[in-house]
Amino acid sequence: MPIKAQTIPLQLDLRGVGARAGDYSNEGLGGALEPYLEQIAEEMRTHCAGRKTVVFLPLVATSQKFCELLNQNGFRVAEVNGNSRDRAEVLEAFDAGHYDVLCNAMLLTEGWDCPTVDCIVVLRPTKIRSLYAQMVGRGTRLSEGKEHLLLLDFLWNTEKHDLCRPASLICESAEVAEQVTENLEKAGVAVDLEEAVEQAESDVQAQREKALAKKLAEMRGRKKKLVDPLQFEMSIQAEDLANYVPAFGWEMSPASDKQLAALEKYGIFPDEVECSGKAQKLLDKLAKRRIEGLTTPKQIRFLESRGFQHVGTWTFSETKKLIDRIAGNGWRVPGDITPHSYKPQPVQSSFEAIPF
Repeated sequence: MPIKAQTIPLQLDLRGVGARAGDYSNEGLGGALEPYLEQIAEEMRTHCAGRKTVVFLPLVATSQKFCELLNQNGFRVAEVNGNSRDRAEVLEAFDAGHYDVLCNAMLLTEGWDCPTVDCIVVLRPTKIRSLYAQMVGRGTRLSEGKEHLLLLDFLWNTEKHDLCRPASLICESAEVAEQVTENLEKAGVAVDLEEAVEQAESDVQAQREKALAKKLAEMRGRKKKLVDPLQFEMSIQAEDLANYVPAFGWEMSPASDKQLAALEKYGIFPDEVECSGKAQKLLDKLAKRRIEGLTTPKQIRFLESRGFQHVGTWTFSETKKLIDRIAGNGWRVPGDITPHSYKPQPVQSSFEAIPF
């Protein structure tokens, strides 16, 4: 049986409701629901008119009070609970069409069947998917002339995100379920649940592709300015880096945010640094090279992108002199220089601080 879910824009606050046996406590739910019963009854006048509706509530007292409110709003309503002596007669009368709405305090979750029910109102929020499915299941039976089940979904305000909503019935992916819920809230009308899931899956896929494209673009932009760790190792001819194998537990753990930030500041593309040990070894090597006055990763990237080789073995001053010449030539390699065979000329000058 197709299910159409409609979100009712009525915020019900569950943040103060306690838990019992892994679910919301019925007593807490009853107290939280009381202030909203009149508003819910008014919403049902709009959405449940002409339908055969079952309402699930947390407490007998709440169910009885809501039954009175619905009667005042023009519905023909009956209420059943565990103490109802005429329960069989009431259920039979509801089945026969003498009532529009049947209120109950979690009595009819299983063992009762009325195929003509075409609207379910869950006013007993739950974290338990099987319980939620049982409540909704009272309206999924096939019946002649019944086109779909209308499931009314209210906006339960809760600090946690484990509350069952219509998407919980058929979504395995929490990401898709969250998107379904968001789409239903925006729709403002009843939406076929299976169609909503298909749309949400499409939306989630589009969002993933958009996020991936953005990430790749950001990575390409960063990579243009940074040196790949492997290129750096090969350029400076560092066998100790190229052949590095972590030996201790801390070395095998992922590189820290602080290490990754420091590597990027030096000019190394950090995303491909496999572990904390390798990151630290690179940082130690970079710090030592800076003290010794050797080329920086950014100098290596710039010149090797233009065909120069093993720039990592040059000094900072030699490299700076060549880059200055290229800059002065409109960022073109001068005609008297052959990049792949170029050897830098020693520079005799006073000590010059090397930037990152």
